[in-house]
Amino acid sequence: MCGRYATTANPARLAAELDAIDETGDPPDLDRANYNVAPTNQVLTVVERHDHDHPDDEAKLRIRRMRWGLIPVWTKAAEPGVPAKGKPLFNARSDRAATAPSFRDAVKKRRCLVPMDGWYEWLVEAAPTGKSKAVKQPFYMSYADGSRLYMAGLWSTWRDRSVEGMDPILSCTILTTDAVGDLTRIHDRMPLVMPREHWDAWLDPDHPAPHELLESPGPERVSGIVARPVSPLVNSVRNNGPELLAPAPGAPAADSEQAGQISLI
Repeated sequence: MCGRYATTANPARLAAELDAIDETGDPPDLDRANYNVAPTNQVLTVVERHDHDHPDDEAKLRIRRMRWGLIPVWTKAAEPGVPAKGKPLFNARSDRAATAPSFRDAVKKRRCLVPMDGWYEWLVEAAPTGKSKAVKQPFYMSYADGSRLYMAGLWSTWRDRSVEGMDPILSCTILTTDAVGDLTRIHDRMPLVMPREHWDAWLDPDHPAPHELLESPGPERVSGIVARPVSPLVNSVRNNGPELLAPAPGAPAADSEQAGQISLI
């Protein structure tokens, strides 16, 4: 699964890197680094869409902010302009999304990328001698060279039709798949990494994505990713800052000779 992640992406710089249109409305110099992104936060996404006023023009990459936690289009309003609360759909299983009522429409024509520096998972360890509760050690997964990850996602547009002129609420979910390689030692699920060579097919707004892009990837897809134990400060969403990525003192380290495609350090 993916329930927390870190990102230092600036939308203006991201748009420049990807030759995309920044539609976030953020000031170019606004630093919105977030080291403890949690469901319901506003997050950056990359989509490919046609211009609303010129639908026949070539589709272009666009940077948009969306609520992390997909709101299906058929969600009823709890009050005017406010969607009813439901199960927080911040993750979607890639092997079931195409048939799940909440996601199948998005799989067909509203796919996105979610940029991040890395994501967190918690390894549950046996309770120390004399203790009754198991220990949950947070790990941070990221590329060893510090390059950005792009995860496959789905998005939705929700609006209350009874509210005239209401701006739509954009929301998204991150697709997850079976963990591969040595990541299985930490958690049985992981976000679906989408490599650059598959972006055109994944983001294409005019055609369904090839089914194989929703399948569990091979270990080569996550080569270069390292997982390391980090500070328990990340356990609370109230904590936020680069100190969350500090090495956890006394945390267990794996034998590098057994690390396989993903190194645990």
